Amino acid sequence: MEYIGKSVKRLDARAKVTGKALYPGDYNMPNQLYMKILFSARPHAIIKAIDIEEAEKIAGVVAIYTAKDVPVNEYGLIMPDQPVLCGPGSSKPFTDRARCISDQIAVIVAESEEVAEQARDLVKVVYEDLPLINSVDEALADAAYLLHPERESNALCHFRIRQGNIDKAFSDCDVIVEQEYDTPVQEHVYLQPEAGIAYIDDEERITVVVAGQWAHEDQEQIAHALNLPLEKVRVIYPAIGGAFGGREDMSVQIVLGLAAMRLHEQGIDRPVKIVWSREESILGHHKRHAYKIKSKWGANKEGKILAAEVEILADGGAYAYTSTKVLGNATLLCTGPYEIPNVKIDSYAIYTNNIPGGAFRGFGGPQAAYQAEIQVSRLAEALNIDPVELRMRNLFKEGSLLSVRSPLPEGVTIRETVESCAQEAGWQEGKDGWALNQKNALITDDPNVKKGIGFACGYKNVGFSFGAPENCTAKIELQGQSEIERAVLYHAGAEVGQGVHSVIAQFTADALGLPIEKVELVVSDTSQTANSGSVSASRMTFMAGNSILGAAEEVQKKWKSGERPAVASYTYLPPATTPFDPETGECTPNFAYGYVAEAVEADVNIETGDVVLRKVICANDVGKAINPQQVQGQIEGAVVQAAGYTLMEKFIQEQGLVKTSLLSTYLIPTILDIPESVKSIILENPDPIGPKGARGMGEMPFIPFAPAVIDAVHSATGVWFNDFPLTQERVLRGLGKI
Repeated sequence: MEYIGKSVKRLDARAKVTGKALYPGDYNMPNQLYMKILFSARPHAIIKAIDIEEAEKIAGVVAIYTAKDVPVNEYGLIMPDQPVLCGPGSSKPFTDRARCISDQIAVIVAESEEVAEQARDLVKVVYEDLPLINSVDEALADAAYLLHPERESNALCHFRIRQGNIDKAFSDCDVIVEQEYDTPVQEHVYLQPEAGIAYIDDEERITVVVAGQWAHEDQEQIAHALNLPLEKVRVIYPAIGGAFGGREDMSVQIVLGLAAMRLHEQGIDRPVKIVWSREESILGHHKRHAYKIKSKWGANKEGKILAAEVEILADGGAYAYTSTKVLGNATLLCTGPYEIPNVKIDSYAIYTNNIPGGAFRGFGGPQAAYQAEIQVSRLAEALNIDPVELRMRNLFKEGSLLSVRSPLPEGVTIRETVESCAQEAGWQEGKDGWALNQKNALITDDPNVKKGIGFACGYKNVGFSFGAPENCTAKIELQGQSEIERAVLYHAGAEVGQGVHSVIAQFTADALGLPIEKVELVVSDTSQTANSGSVSASRMTFMAGNSILGAAEEVQKKWKSGERPAVASYTYLPPATTPFDPETGECTPNFAYGYVAEAVEADVNIETGDVVLRKVICANDVGKAINPQQVQGQIEGAVVQAAGYTLMEKFIQEQGLVKTSLLSTYLIPTILDIPESVKSIILENPDPIGPKGARGMGEMPFIPFAPAVIDAVHSATGVWFNDFPLTQERVLRGLGKI
């Protein structure tokens, strides 16, 4: 019964395509009530008063809750700097102010959604506007207004890396490239908007059925805000319609729990349901960070990169969310997968009155790689060295030191990955190094259409970084007498569409030597499953696989000794990591990495500014493809999502207000916008500590995509772009046509 490396059919496929799978918005219970949330109408203001009198008079309104009703009015994944509900009445200072338009002010519970909406619109809020901070530059200006008055600065955090002698290194360089880059905000647009239902269960627990990425973290956040012990809160994840990092932070979880608790105290034991509209979803949850990056890189004439100096300003928006962790990744990754002996990096996450920045596929990697890879390509152009050849002269190898002075974990395969991608794209290695031999294929008969090919590569961590506690627990129960009739795996890992539940079933069946049909899953329920950590950081296959292999080994010992049923739990602990040294940045940042390279062939219409992606080649070292079909699906999905980020998704915020709050104004790729061809090269060089050799891979294909496309546009037109998305207008401006 071997299931590792097999494209086993997804366990949830039939239920999802037939409509039998229930997502949070599909859950209905007898006698349920409905919730609506009043969001802030101001991006920065003190809330002087909230008048709910007229709203309460509406027939069918059951309750309205404001800040005074929240026991502990704070939350936050990294630090509790955000009120659950903004307004007067909390004991914590400064919770009476809204700092962005995604702040929640009041919760309305009613007999129907329509009544809740009507009452919401009758809630009167008295605002006292405060100075608006629109950008990181405004936030860092002398005497800038402090968004969080308890802090000394609008800079949320500052990381430093100091390696070598940067000034001397630049004096030794034959070529220096110095540029400034801007990366845009991106909205997740998962298919299922935020939704959930909360009730008091038979054991008097507040039970919240919701979509998220880490059930136990949701449980902790709800319990903290409601001032309850953990065991009084239960979180259940049903089917989840996408996440991409956008469900790492709170949306409706806490207010659903709050309503269920307060109603119960009033003697009203009725479930409460909420479903956000698409506009509420876009306004109500965090986005990919916008970055401003100043970059100076230098190399000698032999093509050795000697120095890199980078400054990163990350727009964190109104609250911390995961800005510190995202920035940590970007700080490490902004020098690319290259041996650079002299490095100076300063990175800052900064509060503004924009919607908060947070987790999004790649987690700081796409912004960092965009800058790093364009810098390398520009150095190659200045040195008249082939861009693949220049990369090969500088790429990491086994034993290479990172900029933070620690060696990479064993299993460094960026060179093999780059070689595989480059060969597929038409590069060949000759006596003078690597060179592209397909230039004739870039000729077109249309004088307005220019063809180009671009290349980029990258790497990213697998698992939590910089000293964050990292573990994952699995429990297996074997049932039967003389032979195993059924194996039940208890695991909290969230299935957000990536296929992890199928993968953990494959690990279990393979480890126990059972038909997969005999494996039953109990998943994502804090009352039945132990903490698995988040489905983020490309970690769940790696972490869950190791926890399951450990549990399988232990439970088989118990079965052989005669225990019936046999039950065993195992918590996998990976090698420890350490945080940045505050002065030098020295640390052991991660225990494993994934490696990726991409080549893109694109057409650029110099009259219309249209960029058409003809072919994408993605080489991704996944260690071991546990389910090859799902790996290919992750590559293709990441490429499409990254194409939207690079070419068309333009999220507009002005004066703290969102101008693109609907899918009619925020455009994402349709079937007519995606690359014509995606070639997935799945490499399997085992990770030394990965389960069956597997590495995480869900984020990696996103990392180098934007710089590969922009390199292709430069190849076609001779013009570099220091910002994106490459809309038609931006391309035409870059070409000097408008």
